[in-house]
Amino acid sequence: MEYMITTMHPDTQKSAALTAALVSSFLTPFMGSSLTVALPTIGRQFHLDALSLNWVLTAYLLAAGMFLVPFGRLSDIVGRKKIYIIGIISYAVLSVVTAYAPTGTLFIAMRFIQGISGAMIFGTGMTILVSVFPPEERGRALGLNVASVYLGASLGPLFGGLMTQYIGWQSIFIVNAALGLVAAAVVFLKLKGEWAQARGERFDIPGSLLYAVSLLLLIVGFSRLPHPTAWAIIAVSIAGITAFILYTTRVKEPVIDLKLFIGNRPFSFAVSGALINYSATFAVGFLVSLYLQYIKGFTPGQAGLMLLVQPVIQTVFSPFAGRLSDKRPPDGIAAFGMGLTALGLFILVFTGTDTPFWLIITALAILGLGFAFFSSPNTTAAMHAVAARSYGVASSIVGTMRLIGQIFSMGIVMIVFALFLHGVRVTPVYHPQFLAAMRILIIIFTVVCAAGTLLRTSGRNAAPR
Repeated sequence: MEYMITTMHPDTQKSAALTAALVSSFLTPFMGSSLTVALPTIGRQFHLDALSLNWVLTAYLLAAGMFLVPFGRLSDIVGRKKIYIIGIISYAVLSVVTAYAPTGTLFIAMRFIQGISGAMIFGTGMTILVSVFPPEERGRALGLNVASVYLGASLGPLFGGLMTQYIGWQSIFIVNAALGLVAAAVVFLKLKGEWAQARGERFDIPGSLLYAVSLLLLIVGFSRLPHPTAWAIIAVSIAGITAFILYTTRVKEPVIDLKLFIGNRPFSFAVSGALINYSATFAVGFLVSLYLQYIKGFTPGQAGLMLLVQPVIQTVFSPFAGRLSDKRPPDGIAAFGMGLTALGLFILVFTGTDTPFWLIITALAILGLGFAFFSSPNTTAAMHAVAARSYGVASSIVGTMRLIGQIFSMGIVMIVFALFLHGVRVTPVYHPQFLAAMRILIIIFTVVCAAGTLLRTSGRNAAPR
């Protein structure tokens, strides 16, 4: 059943929807990158070791990954605006509560709960955007949305560091709470409509639980690689995913309708492209950061400034790529973007002790340009390939593939590091082993990205929905 109410001028609707999407897309990367800088200070206050500090970031990602798709489906049923407002207000309140958690254990637990609220806003902000903007304007809107993600990632380390140093790390959470409340006010007061094209359908609770637990095990398993128990956890998660697929074929209104994939090649290509692209690229910043500090002797601040090249390029060119996807087939633009990304990775294959800085900057710039031309056009292609009643779950699936790709990327790094470095600290004695491991990893990522380029290129010929 299709259900939509709109009473205000279309331009007002578009402005309110765009504000909601931009703020929700900015919050998570800004929070994550800000906390990365603040982690040492947080660790000292709560007496957390390195493993516990890792859970400050991982707990949020775990919860977001588990609940993205279920909340995406729920938003299609009860209303995307309703889920967004509940999520953004909860996020703001939980930000304040988390900032003043009395113990490290409670702090990490609150980060997990905050990830649940993050799942409510991350997918619905974009689906409201898609619901309000007509197909011929979606690419531009999604391009601005992607630029907001990269802007948050770019500004986080700078402002997070300044706030931590001069105000206290708690201010990071307070700023996020304030931004969330502003977005909630704009949506509540200005966005006079509701979108629930699947209203009246049943919400699949058993399927949602099976999906969430299976994905949780998959993420935990890959995060523990190359520890032997990781493979057992991954095997159990694969069994759970298999059971979920079999279950989905037997229920009338599942949390994920497999018809989104079966016979829908454009959507399948877009989702697969997101998984491949993030699997091949997410760990690159991590590797280049280590390279600059270990091999080139950069300070963390100097390395961070050089790494800003990529997100700045992404922020600048994403809106242009989005507008372009309104005029030309988005699959072709996404394939072009992934090809540029493969080129940037290929340049990094030749990184060594004497590599000039201009070559590294060039590679990072090409990677940023490739990401800009891939991300929003690929999302546009995915959303064009599904019916309006499935916007919420489709957007959430793309977001989940991005998260899984990030975990895969870091899992591959951990396996190769274990083979070459055997768990030792990267001292000058082990610099050759580090460079060898980095070269193998970049080669792997280049091949994966090149294969993804071929996949997205073939997606250009996929029949439209």
